[in-house]
Amino acid sequence: MRKTGVMVWSGWKCFATAVMPTWVMFSLMALVPAGCGSASTPPVSSESVSNMTTPSTMGTGTQTAVIGGGCFWCTEAVFLQLKGVVKVESGYSGGGIANPTYREVTSGLTGHAEVIKITFDAGILSYDNLLRVFFGTHDPTTLNRQGADVGTQYRSVIFWTNEDQQRTAIAIKAEVQRLIGEDVVTEISPFKVFYKAEDYHQDYYARNPNQAYCQIVISPKLRKLQKEYAHLLK
Repeated sequence: MRKTGVMVWSGWKCFATAVMPTWVMFSLMALVPAGCGSASTPPVSSESVSNMTTPSTMGTGTQTAVIGGGCFWCTEAVFLQLKGVVKVESGYSGGGIANPTYREVTSGLTGHAEVIKITFDAGILSYDNLLRVFFGTHDPTTLNRQGADVGTQYRSVIFWTNEDQQRTAIAIKAEVQRLIGEDVVTEISPFKVFYKAEDYHQDYYARNPNQAYCQIVISPKLRKLQKEYAHLLK
C-alpha cells in the first residue's frame, strides 16, 4: 500500500498511513489500549509530576536529549511545543546496524528504537522537566509497546548523553514508579549514535495535520499537553 509516494510497511503507525476509509480508522482505534496509539491518558499525570520530590536543576546553554516513547511522529509533535526547545529531529538509535532505513527499523530486527533528538536551552527548560513531560505523555509501563504500535522499535527509552542525565533519568523513573505504583519499564542506556530518519518523517504532524493518524492519535495528545503542561509551553 502507498500513500503520497511513501511505501507502507509493518506496524500500526505505518498501517495508519495507508489509504483507508475514516470510519475504519475510528473503528480500529476504539480497540486500541492506552498509549501512543490512542488518546487515553497515560498513567503519569501532570499532577503527579508536579508532586515529584526529585529537584529540578537548571543548567545553562544548549543541550541534547534523546528519548523514545513510541511513534516518533507523536513525540516530535509534543516536544516541539515546549519553551526552550530549539529543534526536534526524528530518527533511530540503540540498534546494531549503521544508517538503518525505516523499513529495516520497522522490521524489529535492527534493535533500533524510533526516537527524537531534542536540542534545548537548559536555562529555559531543565532536563528534569523535559523528562517529566516525557513520562506524562506516553505509557512507560508497557514493554515494547505504545497502544497498537508493537515491537522493540516502539520501546520506552532514555538515551543519556552524560552522567548528570543518567542520574536524573534514574531518579525520575524511580519517582514515577513510586507515584503510580506500577513497574516502569523505560530503558535507560548510554547514547551512542543517532541516525536521522527520512525527510518525510520530519515535522510530520505539522505537515499532515489532517491525516487520519494525526487526527485520531496526535491531536488529542496535544490537547492534553496544552491542558496539563500549559506552564511549559511556548
